Amino acid sequence: MDINSGRDDDPARHPPKPPAADAAHRGVVWRSRLHEVIFEAETPAGRTFDLLLLVAILLSVTAAVLESVDSIREPYGQLLRAIEWIFTLLFTIEYGLRLLSVGQPLRYVRSFFGLVDLLAILPTYLSLVIAGTHSLIVIRALRLLRIFRVLKLVQFVGAERLLQTAIRASARKIIVFLGTVMTLVLIVGASMYLIEGQENGFTNIPQSVYWAIVTMTTVGYGDIAPQTVPGKFLASIVMILGYGIIAVPTGIVTVELSNAGRKGVSTKVCPQCAAEGHDSNASYCKFCGSRL
Repeated sequence: MDINSGRDDDPARHPPKPPAADAAHRGVVWRSRLHEVIFEAETPAGRTFDLLLLVAILLSVTAAVLESVDSIREPYGQLLRAIEWIFTLLFTIEYGLRLLSVGQPLRYVRSFFGLVDLLAILPTYLSLVIAGTHSLIVIRALRLLRIFRVLKLVQFVGAERLLQTAIRASARKIIVFLGTVMTLVLIVGASMYLIEGQENGFTNIPQSVYWAIVTMTTVGYGDIAPQTVPGKFLASIVMILGYGIIAVPTGIVTVELSNAGRKGVSTKVCPQCAAEGHDSNASYCKFCGSRL
């Protein structure tokens, strides 16, 4: 009997892994490591990456703001545009790495930060087709919201998650409410067009709807105003109604904030869909079911 047949390194007991399985395992480990660096701020590597990212965002936004000043753009315009393109290319690479590091890239693309990251790089590329759109890169400032996670300000991170959860929960109610308001302003606008007519500035229904929106939101530009008694009476009703309408979305979000506040919020980011805002005791993502 071979006395060495019982050793742990016996090929018969531990056959070598197939190359495909070994490559798949390395891929999972590599993606997990990349996700840890890009999405998490609890590790030294992740914290360093996020801090460098925030500095790059600040510099790119500063360059865009400075380029809008004529006295600065004339002598340094080309330099500022070159800086803008360098940061855009870096952010494009970063966006691609974010897509590679999550198991379900489309979910990340549709998320809030996914859309912000995409909008942060699109204006520069659009400027090749539409002049002036590169000024929209100031949208990158929204990416600075990640500073709460980077600095480990847990109370702010929790507040951010609560707000996101409340807005997401109240989205359908607010959409229904806005649909009702739009129907109402259409009816009011058409009624005012019928009452006042073209001679008093209500030249068409779209113009009258514009007046209804301005009046109902209590903005009151004053560029169009009713002149007849029935028109003024209807305007008075719309003004009073506007105060109640403004309070409705606030009440909806407040209720959802109260409901969300009863649950603790975790700062974990799902490695599959990059979703955030999970309960503090959650072990699985509530959006895709993956283990956190």
